[in-house]
Amino acid sequence: MENRGRSTADDGQGFQWSPAAGRLDWIDVARGIGIVAVVAGHVWTRGPLRDAIYSFHMPLFFLLSGMLAQPRPVLAFARRQVAGQMRPYAAFLALLIAADQIIEPLRGNRPIFHQWPDDLLPILLGGTWLRGPYTIFWFVPCLMVARILFNAVQARWPDPLDRRWGGVVIAMLALAYALPPWARHVSVLGSLSVPMAFCLLWAGTAWSRISWRGWMWVPILLLSGAALAGLLPTLNMKAGDYGWPLLSIGAAVATSLLLCRISARIAPATRILAALGQASLVVMYLHVAFVHYLRPHMAAWLLLPVALIVPFGIDRLIRRSAVLRRIFL
Repeated sequence: MENRGRSTADDGQGFQWSPAAGRLDWIDVARGIGIVAVVAGHVWTRGPLRDAIYSFHMPLFFLLSGMLAQPRPVLAFARRQVAGQMRPYAAFLALLIAADQIIEPLRGNRPIFHQWPDDLLPILLGGTWLRGPYTIFWFVPCLMVARILFNAVQARWPDPLDRRWGGVVIAMLALAYALPPWARHVSVLGSLSVPMAFCLLWAGTAWSRISWRGWMWVPILLLSGAALAGLLPTLNMKAGDYGWPLLSIGAAVATSLLLCRISARIAPATRILAALGQASLVVMYLHVAFVHYLRPHMAAWLLLPVALIVPFGIDRLIRRSAVLRRIFL
């Protein structure tokens, strides 16, 4: 959604809006909070802060995408998703691979991909074959496939609270937890995480149609607090590790919903987070590279703003050029 419109704040009755209302400022703020968490989680790779971040940060993005989902014609939607998402995916991946061919030799190392043409296969497979500065590249194709599948069901049953959704979501949850451990090492384009991503999309869509009730604070605060305090195992969606069945992912949803409510409250006065949210795709693609190359030379407290601000600046530059927008956005 590129066109800005009126914002919708939390009115105490949930997060319901008209799809024609335009861009929602609080969604951008929530994405901004999410992308700060993603970058911080790659800067601090151990300890309580990292564990708190990994209890919710990637599910938040899937949940937000679900909140915005509306049924679309299935084939046309699939074509637009593949064209619109895989073009910037390929462009950013090619850009980072080219940069690595220059940077690593300057550091006295071999490039990560240095056995050509054999390395073309893992590059095309993506997912768990992409590590180092490319490790985040599982997310966009995973989201894309999950959205295509979700839209195919939503086009048939537009109401996410329709009882027929129950069987689909239960089947997807069972698949997410049942995939064998070896599948974590062969996740093509992040496909291992698609079943759980599908369930999170449904959770976001369903929540957007539920009115808030005061009693909801109790389970949401308990689940979120337990996860943030490290009482529940953390998540690693890329590896298909969802902690304790239902509890850990339920806690991630709870924390995400709390952040949505906070975002709705602070949206009118939080332009910086909203701007980061609008740039979240570019920051998502580029921040790991800055962390990867600069970590040996920079303290974590400085690395975090650099890994946020420089990709944000690159996003601003891309948006100034019609040609670059077509390639990278």
